[in-house]
Amino acid sequence: MGHPRAVPLDPSPAPPAVVLLSGGLDSTTVAAIAGREGYAVHALSFDYGQRHRAELDAARRIARELDVAAHRVVAIDLAAFGGSALTSDLEVPKDREPTKMADDIPITYVPARNTVFLSFALAWAEVLGSTDIFIGVNALDYSGYPDCRPEFIAAFEQLANLATRAGVAGSRLQIHAPLQHLTKAEIATTAIELGIDPSLTVSCYDADDTGAACGHCDACILRRDGFDAAGIADPTRYRSDS
Repeated sequence: MGHPRAVPLDPSPAPPAVVLLSGGLDSTTVAAIAGREGYAVHALSFDYGQRHRAELDAARRIARELDVAAHRVVAIDLAAFGGSALTSDLEVPKDREPTKMADDIPITYVPARNTVFLSFALAWAEVLGSTDIFIGVNALDYSGYPDCRPEFIAAFEQLANLATRAGVAGSRLQIHAPLQHLTKAEIATTAIELGIDPSLTVSCYDADDTGAACGHCDACILRRDGFDAAGIADPTRYRSDS
């Protein structure tokens, strides 16, 4: 009697995906979603001249925690152009009502930031042979940024498929924005369901060097309100003066 035939293991590796990872709750949740969907996560962060380094420290912690396939931190200098409270000495708006945040484009908007970030992600994706890029933009509870809108994501995806060798060869590239139509409460709930420790993340526009949040900027208010609406205790570390 012969031995039973072994079932062959699937030799195909997980497909690579480039995930923009800022160190905040949204991008961390997206990285975890990409991993859950079976992608080998190649996390991409940027040292772009932002006002604090805490978010980059958070991105490195999160990349280790999620055990990503690779993590790159790319240095670019958007501060050379200014025009944003996140890349200059302009004051970060504080204590604004959430209903007022989307009335206009706030001074925390960094000109063309997501266009630049996605362009770098596209370049890495081509090198990796990946057809998937993930970004944590949100069009509901957000601060009125034009490059967080679904129209922008759709337009960039079209550009990506026109501008790359992979696209011309017929490998359809997709920009995934799984949080696009979720509220902050739904994002907070999703993060907890995925086993994310939100205290590792830094979302604040004016955090201190340790990553402790100011508690008063738009990002802090939206994040806190999201946890409150989800019925989840706010795990954010706040500064003593907040």
